[in-house]
Amino acid sequence: MSLQRISWLVTVVGFLGAAVVLLISGYQGYAAVSAAVAGSAAINLR
Repeated sequence: MSLQRISWLVTVVGFLGAAVVLLISGYQGYAAVSAAVAGSAAINLR
């Protein structure tokens, strides 16, 4: 696995984790934005 792919994977996992924490905290809008960023970063994993 290349370093570039690992960095994108860390980004995706980080933003998904942030989205979950924000959703639990009641910040639905910010959680949706974090999930969208994770989705856009996940495109680079292909």
